Amino acid sequence: MNTFYSILVAGLTVGALYAIATIGLSLIWGALGVLNMAHGALLTLGGYTAYYAISVKGLPVWAGVATSLLAGAMAGGLLYIVVVRNVLRQDKVDFETNVMIATVGVAIAVENGILLLFGGQPLKQPVSIDGSASWSALVVPWQNLSIFVAAILAMVSVALLLARTRMGRAIRATSQSRDAARLMGVAVDRVYLVVLMLSGLIAAGCGLLLSTMTQLSPSLGGDPMLKAFIMCVVAGLGNVLGAVIVSFGLALLEAWTEYALGARWGFPILLSVVVCVLIWRPTGLLGNAQIRRL
Repeated sequence: MNTFYSILVAGLTVGALYAIATIGLSLIWGALGVLNMAHGALLTLGGYTAYYAISVKGLPVWAGVATSLLAGAMAGGLLYIVVVRNVLRQDKVDFETNVMIATVGVAIAVENGILLLFGGQPLKQPVSIDGSASWSALVVPWQNLSIFVAAILAMVSVALLLARTRMGRAIRATSQSRDAARLMGVAVDRVYLVVLMLSGLIAAGCGLLLSTMTQLSPSLGGDPMLKAFIMCVVAGLGNVLGAVIVSFGLALLEAWTEYALGARWGFPILLSVVVCVLIWRPTGLLGNAQIRRL
């Protein structure tokens, strides 16, 4: 029974991290219809910013966390101002493809910049919570519990933003039809900027939480980026709620697979699930068929 609880706790913790990572990707795909290939680099940037603020500059933990989130939001805003806005103005026909290629370049530049500044050696994230809580046979490390709570807060905040605020309604209107939203008076460019900044903030928080479970390295965001994309595809691109549900489901599947068959089988099983879902439902389990401008 202890093994069952250990796998359950590990699966839910990883699922929480996957869910946070997929929220940002789904938001951008839903609003802009593009895949942000720099999302993984923003995760890495968030983790290293917290490390630099706390370990190098000596700031308190709360200030380091705030600095990390602020850096992620600013990086998302710069991504829109420098890349997305200019690409959108040049050629709307190839907008999605050009943004995807451009963000690949941004990701490479950010990761190499971090490698140049901090080196390639793994670094320990100073943000950590020791100890654990126990209920009978269930033992949950405080670190895992804090990640799960942070993920829930992030998901609830995004859900409230989309459902209860004027900007949330503008984001949903833009995701349904950019041209119709613009005709109805929605400032689409501002929506794009807010979505990129929100996605960057969430990515930085995800990178910070992820680095507390592993170690900091310039390639920290690569694996979560790939798996978050898998979650988005399985759920249906642009479906935020579906991405969250699928993230927890596939994370638990991965945890049980690695326990039963070995760690090397976790990722192949996830890829097998993607292939099967795409054959069965090309738009994802919870996605709807859409006409894109590609």
